[in-house]
Amino acid sequence: MSGTEQQALHDALAAEYAAVYAYGLIAAHAGAGQSRTVGQYTAEHRARRDATVDALTGKGGTAPPPDPAYTVPIPVSDPDTAAQLAIVVETDTAVAWRAVVERAETETTRRTAIDALTECAGRRAVWQGIRGIEPATTAFPGQP
Repeated sequence: MSGTEQQALHDALAAEYAAVYAYGLIAAHAGAGQSRTVGQYTAEHRARRDATVDALTGKGGTAPPPDPAYTVPIPVSDPDTAAQLAIVVETDTAVAWRAVVERAETETTRRTAIDALTECAGRRAVWQGIRGIEPATTAFPGQP
């Protein structure tokens, strides 16, 4: 694994760590009818985080640990701001996974990154739909 691919995976892992943290905050403020969605999306980010750690360590690399704390980009105090944060989280993780797609050297890494990018785009579309943003999807997800 080259330094470029490894750095992209490290960045994606950092985005997944941050996403798991943020979804804890989202869960605390999400609407009553959103608990199942929040739980599912939290589990998906945890699974992606764990798979990324395995991918990095399985190739003889190291996986950086999560930060001790994270700063969220917007204050969250109600269901609407929780949904706003979720959109930011899914956008940020999509950007990170798109970078992995662009820097992947193997078919396995590229497929993993495409799958992760697709999942982020789908979750972002759901949150945008919850907020009434149209269109809920965007062309070329993860494009900075």
